[in-house]
Amino acid sequence: MEDMITIAMPKGRIFEEAAELLRQAGFQLPPEFEDSRKLIIDVEKERFRFILAKPMDVPTYVEHGVADLGIAGKDVMLEEERDVYELLDLKISQCYLAVAGLPNTKMNDVAPKVATKYPNVAARYFREQGEQVEIIKLNGSIELAPLIGLSDRIVDIVSTGRTLVENGLVEYERIIDITSRLIVNPVSYRMKDERVNELVERLAEVIQSKVIES
Repeated sequence: MEDMITIAMPKGRIFEEAAELLRQAGFQLPPEFEDSRKLIIDVEKERFRFILAKPMDVPTYVEHGVADLGIAGKDVMLEEERDVYELLDLKISQCYLAVAGLPNTKMNDVAPKVATKYPNVAARYFREQGEQVEIIKLNGSIELAPLIGLSDRIVDIVSTGRTLVENGLVEYERIIDITSRLIVNPVSYRMKDERVNELVERLAEVIQSKVIES
């Protein structure tokens, strides 16, 4: 279908909250939508195709045009710096990026090390603070790094702070608040502007109503 809109989304919390937001905006998604194990889901009634991807891959799919739209956390957008347009703050999956480490410890004066899955964001942040650090990129269990002496600090996503506490870590600095954003491929925005703008308007109306209620 020529007017099909392809949307890349990450599985998990963002996927579930985004699906609920789409339903509140009046889009009819099947009841079993969130439970599907498929990587590509067509919702023909709404002329949507969803691609389920790793969070870090969503902006890549949108930049290269295999997806018209994407839903990605601001953390991913800052790290990946892809050639896409950010259309709307969906105000879902709220969290923040923070610097954390073991309590009552200072950064190593000689060669301070920071472990993170966000090397670009972390390097930029410490550079802005006038601090020269060695960035160690990890893909998971970032909290482990200071516990085993791999790093002095970590830069990671914090939601409730429970994971930090359970691993004996404390938050030192809050870098930036994070929410999920609706992004679009520049060419798709020109070619499918009517459908994209309709989607944005309906979602924005729901988001605005939530802000007023709160």
